[in-house]
Amino acid sequence: MIWRVRKYIRENHMLKAGDMVAAGVSGGADSIAMLHILKEIQRDMGFALEAVHIHHGIRGEEADRDEVMVRKICVEWEIPLEVYHYPVPDLSRKWKLGEEETGRIVRKQAFFRERERLGFPGEETDEGPQFLAALAHNRNDLAETLIHHLARGTGIRGLAGIRPCGNGIIRPVLCLERREIVNYLKENGIPHITDSTNLSDEYTRNRIRHHVLPAMENEINSRTVEHMAETARVLAAADDYFGKKGQELLDQCKAEDGYLLDREFFEKDPIIQEYAVLEAFGRLAGKRKDYTSLHVEQVLSLQKKENGRYTEFPQKIRAVKEYGGVRLRKISPQQEKKHRETEDLSGFFREIPVPGTLESLSGSLRQKFFPIRIRRLKKISIRNGLIMIK
Repeated sequence: MIWRVRKYIRENHMLKAGDMVAAGVSGGADSIAMLHILKEIQRDMGFALEAVHIHHGIRGEEADRDEVMVRKICVEWEIPLEVYHYPVPDLSRKWKLGEEETGRIVRKQAFFRERERLGFPGEETDEGPQFLAALAHNRNDLAETLIHHLARGTGIRGLAGIRPCGNGIIRPVLCLERREIVNYLKENGIPHITDSTNLSDEYTRNRIRHHVLPAMENEINSRTVEHMAETARVLAAADDYFGKKGQELLDQCKAEDGYLLDREFFEKDPIIQEYAVLEAFGRLAGKRKDYTSLHVEQVLSLQKKENGRYTEFPQKIRAVKEYGGVRLRKISPQQEKKHRETEDLSGFFREIPVPGTLESLSGSLRQKFFPIRIRRLKKISIRNGLIMIK
C-alpha cells in the first residue's frame, strides 16, 4: 500500500524534495495511517515532516485523550508535533456558525499559523521549498462528498468532489479506501482512536457513511466507492478543461472597470459562458464561495433585458445591461454613492432572486420558499413589506 501512495503523490505532483509537509493528525485511523506512510516514504522522497494536532475543545476528556495519544505516537516515531487549542463551542456562538463549519475555519487558521511560525511565504511559488498541509481524506470521503453534493444540487465542480491537491493542501491517501487503511493499521499493529461523533447519525455525512454507501456496496455493486472515485476523477478533468476555456473567454472581455460580456461572448457554448461568469465573480470579489449557479443565471439572463436593467450581487458586484452587452464590475463606495444620488428612480429596476439574497447598501434581502397549507383563503394584504394571509 505504501508504494501506491508514493505513486499517487508522484502522479499528482503533490510535493518535491525539500518541501515541509505538516500532517493533520487527529488520532483517528485515517490520519494515523497517513502519518505512518509519510514517515515511511519521507527519506526516499526527500521532504521534511511534522504533525499538527488541533484540539477543538468540544468532547472534553475524549478530546484530551486524543491529544495524549497523538503526542505519544509522535514521540515514538520521532516526528515533531505542534498542538493548537481552539474553543470551538465559544467561537461557534460568537461567529454564529455551526460547530462543524467553525471547526473547518479553525483548522485553516491552525495551518496558517504553523506556516507563519516556520517562516514560509503566504503564497505558493514554483521555486523553493513549500509548506504543504496534508489531510487524510480517503476514497470513501470522496464518495460521501459526491453523494452529498448530488443530493443537495450541484454542478460538475461539486461532483468532482475532493481534489488530490491544490492551494497548499495535499491528500496523499485519497487513493485508498477506508477498509484498506483499517487493514493496514491492523497488519502493522498501529494503534488509533475512534471519535465518538463519527458513530452518531446526527450529521448528514455520517448517515451517508453508515447507511447509503453500505447499501450501494451490498445491493448494487461492491466496487461502488472505486467507481465513484474514478467518476470524480473524470469530472475533475472536465471541470479543469471548462474552467480553462472559461478563463480564456473572460480574458477576451476585459474592460477598464471590469468585464463587458458582448455579442461574441453570448455566441459561445452556454457551459463556457457559465464558467466565464464564475471566473469573473472570483476575480472581482477575490473568492467564489458566495456565488452559485443562480447568480450566474441572473447575469446571463440580463442579455435579453432592456438597457439599464441591473442586478447586484455579494461583495458589491453589479451586472448591468448596456447597449454593447452585459457589464460586470465591482462598485466602489464612491461609485455607489454617486449612483444613488443620480439614478432616476422612475427607471429603477432590480432583479430579485427567489430563492436567493439581494445585496444593497441598505442591507440584504433574503428570499425563501416556505411550504404552507391553507384550508380556506380569506384575505391577503401587504403590511410593512410582508404578505399577510388571513
